[in-house]
Amino acid sequence: MNILVVLAHPDKNSFNYAIAQTCIKQLIENEHSVIFHDLYRENFDPVLNTPEIPKKGVIDEIIKKHCEDLVKSDGIIIVHPNWWGQPPALLKGWIDRVIRPGIAYEFEEEDGGEGVPVGLLKAKTAVVFNTSNTSKERENNIFLDPLETLWKNCIFDLCGVKEFYRKMFRIIVTSTTTERKYWLDEVKTTVGSFFPLANKFE
Repeated sequence: MNILVVLAHPDKNSFNYAIAQTCIKQLIENEHSVIFHDLYRENFDPVLNTPEIPKKGVIDEIIKKHCEDLVKSDGIIIVHPNWWGQPPALLKGWIDRVIRPGIAYEFEEEDGGEGVPVGLLKAKTAVVFNTSNTSKERENNIFLDPLETLWKNCIFDLCGVKEFYRKMFRIIVTSTTTERKYWLDEVKTTVGSFFPLANKFE
């Protein structure tokens, strides 16, 4: 299986980076092909310009490559911190530019864009790993967990990816080495659960 892993964190020493590397290692151990995009290392341009907006808009070679990687993926893993209840701006720009009409979704014939789009992605499963310094109670009761709504409802369900799992690790700023090791073991187990040994699919 082709599994797309997208990381959005500027610090290579971050726990997000460790999560992404753990995902990649487990996927390789399970004999999957990994497509990895570290958006900060790639200096991904998040700015969506007017010519790109239409379904048949003009997109550059970098965006074409990202779109191709998304289309051929059988599974998707996203890793990013919770910043103000949102992904980092770089990742939001990736969503704007890559989760595009004709690639991830489209509208039915004679629908001018006012209806509910049809998902196009062939990926069956999406997993999102987040980090946060906000308590679970505050995140759910006061902020209403906006990242769950964004990834599950607004993006993956809309684009046809029906199996969804998201895990938030917290509180990062006060976490211990022991806690982080335990969390990375959980990442490994989660990835192994959703993307087991490749021969199990044959």
